[in-house]
Amino acid sequence: MAVTPTVAKGAPGIPARWTSSAKSGVGTALSAKSPLWFTISHGILNEIYYPRLDSACTRDLGLIVTGPGGYFSEEKRDAVHTVEPFEDGVPGYRLTNTASDSAYRIEKRIVTDPKRPVLLQETSFTALKGAAADYRVYALLAPHLVNAGMGDTAWIGDHKGQRILFATGRGVSLALASSLTWGACSAGYVGFSDGWQHLHDRGALDPSCQVAEDGNVALAGEIGFVSGRNTALLALGFGVSPEEAADLALASLKQGFEPAAKTYAENWRRFQAGLEKLDRQAASGLNTYRVSSAVLATHLSIARPGAAVASLSIPWGFNKGDDDLGGYHLVWPRDLVETAGGFLAAGDGKQALQILTYLRSIQQPDGHWPQNVWSDGTAYWPGIQMDECAFPLLLADTLRRAGHLPKSKLADFLPMIESAASYVVRNGPVTGEDRWEEDAGYSPFTLAVEIAALLAAADMLDVLGKNEPANYLRETADCWNDQIERWTYVTGTGLCAKEGVAGYYVRIAPPDDAGAASPRDGYVPIKNRPPTDTYKPAEAIVSPDALALVRFGLRAADDPRIVNTVRAIDALLRCDLPQGPLWYRYTGDGYGEHEDGSPFEGTGQGRPWPLLAGERAHYELAAGRKDKAAQLLETFERSAGVGGLLPEQVWDRPDMPERELRLGAPSGSAMPLVWAHAEHIKLLRSLRDGAVFDLPPQGVERYIKGGTVAPFRTWRFNNKIRSIPAGKALRVELTAPGVVHWSSDKWLTVQDSKTIENAFGLHIVDLAVAGLQPGTAIVFTFFWPDAMRWENVDFSVGIDAS
Repeated sequence: MAVTPTVAKGAPGIPARWTSSAKSGVGTALSAKSPLWFTISHGILNEIYYPRLDSACTRDLGLIVTGPGGYFSEEKRDAVHTVEPFEDGVPGYRLTNTASDSAYRIEKRIVTDPKRPVLLQETSFTALKGAAADYRVYALLAPHLVNAGMGDTAWIGDHKGQRILFATGRGVSLALASSLTWGACSAGYVGFSDGWQHLHDRGALDPSCQVAEDGNVALAGEIGFVSGRNTALLALGFGVSPEEAADLALASLKQGFEPAAKTYAENWRRFQAGLEKLDRQAASGLNTYRVSSAVLATHLSIARPGAAVASLSIPWGFNKGDDDLGGYHLVWPRDLVETAGGFLAAGDGKQALQILTYLRSIQQPDGHWPQNVWSDGTAYWPGIQMDECAFPLLLADTLRRAGHLPKSKLADFLPMIESAASYVVRNGPVTGEDRWEEDAGYSPFTLAVEIAALLAAADMLDVLGKNEPANYLRETADCWNDQIERWTYVTGTGLCAKEGVAGYYVRIAPPDDAGAASPRDGYVPIKNRPPTDTYKPAEAIVSPDALALVRFGLRAADDPRIVNTVRAIDALLRCDLPQGPLWYRYTGDGYGEHEDGSPFEGTGQGRPWPLLAGERAHYELAAGRKDKAAQLLETFERSAGVGGLLPEQVWDRPDMPERELRLGAPSGSAMPLVWAHAEHIKLLRSLRDGAVFDLPPQGVERYIKGGTVAPFRTWRFNNKIRSIPAGKALRVELTAPGVVHWSSDKWLTVQDSKTIENAFGLHIVDLAVAGLQPGTAIVFTFFWPDAMRWENVDFSVGIDAS
């Protein structure tokens, strides 16, 4: 008796969720014909991205095994998993999943077809207990089209005489085909009528469930293993229409696995062959350099050359739903510049230049870069981070110094350079958000990037004959560099007494206008903490971020202030783990799992970052301690998860097997973190060269060797300084023409000083106050000639002892 196909019950299904971010493999075909990226964890496929690497289209694709007596086993939960790449630097994967009860073994080989957007999974099933005929094997597919799990439609259909599992949503379709005839198939709503529910509760699929519309849907199909045929090829095709997706899947099936795998591996061998020879065999047996270089290349866009996302993962994805569209598969300009540095360290200057070209294309009209963007350049989060606005300038100059941007090519980037430099000088040194995307103020890391970038931009402008604006950038850099300690270095605190240090750099100090006598005396809001545990004194918050002052060439590694800060960092933030020492981002960080191991959901407790071991290793190398740097490299690598992928954070507490948390192993945050893999490659290169690979030379020459200081301090409406040292001039910078009406003797005598516009559209005047005595106050206001009005507010700057 025929079964009439019906719409499955339980619409729209339970709220959609993503899956584990602890990836053990990521891959793509390195082919323009195959805009498809895949991820693996727990022995199965997770998110598959199409047609852009920021468009996740599946939650996962795994297998369920049933057998006599109600036997039910899901390979991702009930098996022991091993994963290995085809070869060093070729991210095609062999997976072996052996049932925990030793009943069966599943072996897979996974690649994407270089000729078309199809994911190929060769699947073999072996019974280890009983006969193969005793078992049934089902594919279970959870579509999430596109970047969301709700609103999809799934059905079982036929195409050109073949049974196909279909799904469509938000303009993208997928089709799952098998080289062996499908047995029973179903389409249902997750949590109610999906294949997992039926197989778990009844041991069989419900053949009447053939359609599930507009919900959180899942597809299931029995792979038609028969006697003597224990290997099937599954082809998951993607397209604009269901028909296109099915045609592509069937074309890949007809071609077979071996030809696709052969071309896939050849593409990757060709890429790897063009790189520097920095190969390194880890204790795990993996060539960690080739793993890192493959991770970088896997995260590159095809549609927008030069774009690369931060990670093909969603931190704590198993706890995240459709309200988290982006996860980490977005482009952060900071992470992208770090990625470019990784390519450059690996010898791929062409790719680094392509990244700079992409950055130029997404620069905003006013010169800044968005906090993060989709790969097409559309902004996602609205914040502005000044380090991200400055980093592209450092990349451009690094490429210039490496010979990839000769004068003729550099001229093509002049508008980008001028616009970015203008934005930085106009809006710095205070940042709206620090590099951890949380707080506004004076950040040592951001200051280091801004100042180094202004010096780099000045050199590039000089090359292009723009000497006057170049000099202004250097003057501004000098002025900011002189004040790093005034803004961010504290002395005489309780921590100083406890650790026996004279002082240390704080993580971040609030802006001058935040109400404190000086930025260092202010309070910092700690994000991701409960409401009762937010504001802390700036002096109480320490971070490894201060090491950026060495990394970017502004302070010597043996500067006593740096040495003191390192002692403070180690006292408060070092965490000794089985792999070696790692560090937390800052005191009181809330971005991480809760104490009980439950996932971060807006509050939590920060965990150690392997990335920071790479940064610390670079500091040790700069300090002449190459052996310590080499030891930290090993710690860095031992922090990797399965497959050598580096996580954002690792767990720092006793094992919690029920939450898959082990001491020193990856936590539930992002993995892989591309930035960490770029830092790994740069560290390999730095250790080989015996010098920090990406250290900008300008600050070293100007400040550490040359001792350059600024003859003035700058007052602006967005940086109203309250005092200047005796002997310094006072520079006033305005965004419109003005006359500074000022007095140094309480208005007994008055001077009017007219501004002059510079190349960046700023209106500047230097007030001759260098001869005034400490204790004097300069009082001033403004007349605006264009509007023919007075400011009607008096401002004051005091003269301090020098």
